[in-house]
Amino acid sequence: LKICPSGFTCCTREMEHKLNYQSRQEFDRILRETISMLKNTFNTRTQRFDEFFTELLKNSKRDLHTMFLRTYGMLYQQNSHVFTDLFRVLENYYKGSNINLLDALDNFFTALYQKMFELLNSQYTFSESYLSCVSEFMEELQPFGDVPQKLSMQVKRAFVAARTFVQGLAVGRDVIKVIMQLNSSSECSKALMKMTYCPHCRGLLDLKPCNNYCINVMKGCLAYHAELNDDWNSYIDALMLVADRLEGPFNIESVVDPIHVKISEAIMNFQESGPIVSNKVFSGCGQPRLEKRDIRSKELTYDTLK
Repeated sequence: LKICPSGFTCCTREMEHKLNYQSRQEFDRILRETISMLKNTFNTRTQRFDEFFTELLKNSKRDLHTMFLRTYGMLYQQNSHVFTDLFRVLENYYKGSNINLLDALDNFFTALYQKMFELLNSQYTFSESYLSCVSEFMEELQPFGDVPQKLSMQVKRAFVAARTFVQGLAVGRDVIKVIMQLNSSSECSKALMKMTYCPHCRGLLDLKPCNNYCINVMKGCLAYHAELNDDWNSYIDALMLVADRLEGPFNIESVVDPIHVKISEAIMNFQESGPIVSNKVFSGCGQPRLEKRDIRSKELTYDTLK
């Protein structure tokens, strides 16, 4: 025999080989079943969080559409692409796109500023160059009040935390998949054989290994897994920290749910200060050309939020 003692034995070399293979298969199966429970947990949590956040963003988009359609009607429908573009950027960022959220929010409020400036001064015709000049006064005039600054920081914190969390869950899931592909080494297989089936070859079917012996064999068989222990614990700690932030200062529901309310507040701020903003822009950019627009002559396209 190659593994078990060669003295008194009931096993042939072929039987020893089969028992060695069986002990290895049993160990790998039990290990995979144990790890599989953890993998399923990560799969479920990843899917649930992704569904939760996607639905949260979808509801926020729908709430904005419903509220603005009821409040602004045709004016909103003619310019709804400004808002659909914002939610599209937020969705793409969450899904992993390389997007600067602060720049994206800044672009949104700049586009909204230009559109509102045109609507509040609809008796004039504005060229692209004139609208560019209008945008240069945005930081100075603060037409939306402090809403852009506050909302931008809140959105950035919440979305960074949400994306980090779901990506972190996915990393854990993928690491577990790799670990499940690891097979026990030949040294582990021999140790398992000696501990479990070698006593059988001597007729000792009911003999069980002592606790310390069993622990030592498991340490040897799980040596590669043990090397991941410290890093895995650090990963779990980091993941829990992000989860705590999502429930606390970076609460995603408290940020995403009222986005439409915050944007509406910004619009009302501009409506209140509209004449002052317009006069200062006219002073800086010059008096625009007076020309009444005929909206009936233009084909209107609608970008409806769903």
